[in-house]
Amino acid sequence: MLTLRRLTSLPVLVGALVLVTSLVAGPLREVDRSLHGFWSDDLTPRWTDFLDQVPNAVAGQAVCLPALLAVAFFLAWKHRTWRPVLVAAAAEIGFYAVVGGLKVVLARTSPKADDVSGRFLNGGAAEHGWYGITYPSGHASEAILFYGAAAYLIVVYSHPDTRVRRRLGWAMGLIVLNSIGVAYYLGYHWPSDLLGGMLVGAVVLRAIIDADQWMVRRRTATLWRQLETAPGRPHPSEATPAPAAGAVASTPSPRTAAATPAPTREPAHPRTATWRPAKHGTRAPQQAPGRRERDPELVP
Repeated sequence: MLTLRRLTSLPVLVGALVLVTSLVAGPLREVDRSLHGFWSDDLTPRWTDFLDQVPNAVAGQAVCLPALLAVAFFLAWKHRTWRPVLVAAAAEIGFYAVVGGLKVVLARTSPKADDVSGRFLNGGAAEHGWYGITYPSGHASEAILFYGAAAYLIVVYSHPDTRVRRRLGWAMGLIVLNSIGVAYYLGYHWPSDLLGGMLVGAVVLRAIIDADQWMVRRRTATLWRQLETAPGRPHPSEATPAPAAGAVASTPSPRTAAATPAPTREPAHPRTATWRPAKHGTRAPQQAPGRRERDPELVP
């Protein structure tokens, strides 16, 4: 059965990225040219600068990176661990290594560049600057990678309920929709650039999450092995009490034990009799009061 975790697993995401990149090199170029347009300049020219500086900047490094670092350092301080900071550092390194590496290697030109063919290896940062390295989209990748990493840390360390998780999902969806929608409306990217950017960001995020979970499982297994090999300690209720200070435990020798007589136990109710002077016509001894039976030794 297909589940969300299986659909977002690392092999599935990598396969989807390879498929989309292969299509971008061929048939998707015509689709990109037919769907592309500078919609903001044509429809709302007065809003172009605002859209570029405010909504488009939400998925930029100037906003998403400080947001991720704030979440990571707060959770690291609260839980006394460097693990959230390591996740944030891995996200930043993965962005420049994977997303930036693909941009430089594929070198696809932007619709705003002189070369509008949209072919791979026709651009480059040296010739066209930022307009020569548009695939995959950096803003689409950052929206999923950085905000997704922040949401992952919140879920792992804060253990929110279903309602909070649902709200985090909605917030993530709105941020991603804002990043790709504004970038497409401004005309900075081909539509396939945005799709490839989301896939690359998801690949890097899934790789970081899987690596973090693997480290947690490995650490837990190591702790269990240490507990299993540690010497057992008796329960406090089963522990032998320590001797009092100054007391010396002594074991009697066999000779002393044999020479010492065993204590005799006195009967609980010894048979006693009270003697009275004998008189003529009377019985001489009388039994102690409280005894009904006569002792045969005391009968005259």
